[in-house]
Amino acid sequence: MADLPMPTLGPVARLAPKPMRFILNWGRRYSLWAFNFGLACCAIEFIATTMSRHDFIRFGVIPFANGPRQADLMIVSGTVTDKMAPAVKRLYEQMPDPKYVISFGACSNTGGPYWDSYCVTKGVDQIIPVDVYVPGCPPRPEALLYGIMKLQEKIAAETLGDRYAAGEKGPGA
Repeated sequence: MADLPMPTLGPVARLAPKPMRFILNWGRRYSLWAFNFGLACCAIEFIATTMSRHDFIRFGVIPFANGPRQADLMIVSGTVTDKMAPAVKRLYEQMPDPKYVISFGACSNTGGPYWDSYCVTKGVDQIIPVDVYVPGCPPRPEALLYGIMKLQEKIAAETLGDRYAAGEKGPGA
């Protein structure tokens, strides 16, 4: 099948009334389906965040999407090696637009304590665009909840043009 051109927004769609943008962003903000790409110890903290004590479902985040094609949010937690980098990129590309990424932990942010290893990617933002960085080694579940709230604030402020233009940008955008 031939490659189809990327759909674009018409000039009228960019001028959506403010109440309509609020409703659309509200729905997107409070119905995030998360896809966890857990690679190391930070994935355990992600799992703790989904349990009843921290319960991030109350923020409107559904913790376990069936796969990347049903997910809005990818949470990369742990050390991304050069061998694992193509898989991270492939799964990100399978997610439908608009899509968001949280880099969870020092290893996924910068390589962590393994930053000088020959086989460690120096941050997941070298491969895919990241919306929110959560620092720590490993970060506490409360830090992930804070990162989710920051992402929700970002989603609430988006316009339709911003949302769909982000999918056309490359890594580090």
